[in-house]
Formats: sequence, structure tokens, C-alpha cells
Amino acid sequence: MMNTRPIPVPAQGSALHWQLSAPYTYKHILLLIVVATVLIVTGHRTEMDRMAAMTVQALGYTVGLVDDSQVVRGLSRVGQSMWPPAVAESEEIGRLQDFDRDRLPPFSRIEMQERVEQKMNLETLQLEATSETVEVLVQPFGYVWTVFVKMIETLEIALWGTILSVLLSVPLAYFAASNYSPNRFTYTVARGGISLLRSAPELIVALFLVLAYGFGPIAGVLALGLHAAGFLGKFYAEDIENADKKPQEALEAIGAGKLKTLWYAVLPQVLPQYIAYTAYILDRNLRMATVIGLVGAGGIGQELKGRFDMFQYGHVMTILIAIFVFVFVLDQLQARIRARLI
Repeated sequence: MMNTRPIPVPAQGSALHWQLSAPYTYKHILLLIVVATVLIVTGHRTEMDRMAAMTVQALGYTVGLVDDSQVVRGLSRVGQSMWPPAVAESEEIGRLQDFDRDRLPPFSRIEMQERVEQKMNLETLQLEATSETVEVLVQPFGYVWTVFVKMIETLEIALWGTILSVLLSVPLAYFAASNYSPNRFTYTVARGGISLLRSAPELIVALFLVLAYGFGPIAGVLALGLHAAGFLGKFYAEDIENADKKPQEALEAIGAGKLKTLWYAVLPQVLPQYIAYTAYILDRNLRMATVIGLVGAGGIGQELKGRFDMFQYGHVMTILIAIFVFVFVLDQLQARIRARLI
């Protein structure tokens, strides 16, 4: 039988006095004043007030209420310089080594182009525009192929960086979980290692690794793997600590050791979260691989920096489109894989 209690009813004719406490106290008001003061001071130091004024001015310009806007002018100038995206690639034949006119790359052709260059006049010591006609090899989809190859390298860097982070984070997570770490010393060392790996941004780590390993993907893989291992180690360890204790106690009661308990009682609970964490790190590493390439750690980032430094914004636009496409496709693949595994 269910143990039910009757609802208490006041005696007939008794006076009822209802009173609700105030939803806030003077402490809440004081805390709100402190937070507002901090936000105002830091917002002014980071020019949030100027940003808001310029954004409002840009919105006013778009609807015709303001005559000019620095934000709109800047975005328009960038947009015009980045469109259309670069698709073809042309190279001067005189600069190509071992060029064979009878064996051109697929879909390519030879054209005569007139180029205008600024050269110093030795008599007047002034720059003068001079034109010359040169032969160039035009590949209609050459730059798209170049970007595709670089994006594949970037994806490989992100993939191996994720694999390295998982391999490092698994033992770190075991020793950083308070309920499985052998003793306090190993727990403290593991937690300290996780904090150390997370505290150093990938870009800074890549700068030092480029000096050690040279330019190329090695520095990129190591930078991404070490930094992501700190995040995965923290997430993995916290999930181990927060797993349901009852299955673990049942296995321990029949004499199972820590490793068997972890494998059969904890891993089935945390596996969906582990897959989600790892998929997020892979997606993040793909985006960060483009950033660390700016310092010479391989991938599309090196190509992006080179084109940006040469003011070839059409090529930059092509690279940005390729990054978006790869991230979108990877996200769709991850969603399908996660749906099958979970």
C-alpha cells in the first residue's frame, strides 16, 4: 500500500497570513552594482562603447539615416577586393623548370599576356610604368587544386593531432580521476600536467616547435595534440569521477580490480560523451590547423598567409570558402558516425 498523508487544512474560521520573501536582498543589489561597475570600466578599456557607436552608425547608414560609416566602407573595400574568388592559376613559362610544351598539364593552355611593371629610370631616378608581353601557362582550375591539396594536408594534421591527444589523454585521465588514481601524488601530478597542456595556446606551442622541428606539419601535429590532450584529459577524468557508482560497487563486490571495473562499469557510461568530446576536438583541430599554419606549421595556413601578404585577396577568398566547405562536410560526417555509434 502507498503511504499517503492527508493535505493539511487550516481550521475553519482561522485567519490566514501569507507572506513571500523578497526575491532579492541588499546583497544581491550590492553584487549587481559591483558587476555593473566592472563591466563599465572594462568595457571602456576594451572600447566596447566605441564599437557600439560604430555599429549603430553602420546600421544607420544601411537604412539611409547616416551619410557615412567607417565600418561599411571597410567591409565594402574588403568585399570588393576578395571577389571574385581565384580559381585559375597562371605562371610565367620562363620561370618554370623543365617545361615541356608538348606535355602540358590537363586542361591547361599557353597564353600571351601583357604585364605592366613599375621600374626605376636610372636617368630620372623615378618609377615609370613599363609593359612587356610574356608567355604564361594558364591552368583554369589550378588554384582550386592547390587549395584542395593544402586542405587535405590540413585535415591530416588535424586528424593526427586528435589521435595524439587521445593517446596522451587516456593515461592522464586515469591518473587524474580521484576515484581511480593510485595515490594523491599521482593525482596531483596528472592534474598539473593537464593544466600545463591546456595553459599553452596552440599558436605559442607551434612557434617553439617550428624552431625545433622546422617548418612543416610535424610542428602542427604536436602543437594540436599537446594542447588538445589537456582538454580531453580533463573531460575524460571528470566523467570517470561522475559515473554512476552502483555498477562499480557491484563489480568491486565480486572481486573485480580497478581496470576491470573501469572497463565494464565506467566505460559504457562515458563512451557517448567521449565520442562527442573527441569529435569536437577533431572539428576544433581542423580550424586551429589553419591558424598555426600562419607560423609555418604546415597546412592551408601557410598558403593563406602568403597570399594575404601579397595582397591577393581573391586567393584568400578561395581559401576561406574551402575551409568552410571542409568544416561543414566534416561536421556532417561526424553527425552520422555519432548517430551510428551512440
